[in-house]
Amino acid sequence: MPTPHYGQPRYRVIADELRKRIESGAIPPGALLPAESVLTSEFGAARGTIRKAIAALREEGYAVTEHGRGTHATRLTQSSADEPAASQREMQADARLATLFQVEVGTTLIEREAVIRRGRQVARVIRTYHLRRTDPDPAER
Repeated sequence: MPTPHYGQPRYRVIADELRKRIESGAIPPGALLPAESVLTSEFGAARGTIRKAIAALREEGYAVTEHGRGTHATRLTQSSADEPAASQREMQADARLATLFQVEVGTTLIEREAVIRRGRQVARVIRTYHLRRTDPDPAER
């Protein structure tokens, strides 16, 4: 499945696609992620690239790998009903982000913030940034 990468590393594109599947429920919490061999075929990517994508999902709290049991989709933990563990917002790229994404300062990005907790204590906060996808101009198709 060819995927436009918008200047992102291939593993990040694959991780984004798998994250969408987890968030949409296509891969429900607790379900096994497809095997590495299935993902290498689907995305036409090397095994190392798939492993790096899965590692990114683990870092973001979307997956957990258990030795001998495989990699399962997880739901980000919530400390209370009023406090979501993950949030998303649109923001304008500052100079640093614009350089990283190779876009102009002020370009709209999507910032996702996930708060990973162990019990009541915050273990880590993960922020990821993505270019806001827009529908292509019909003339460009």
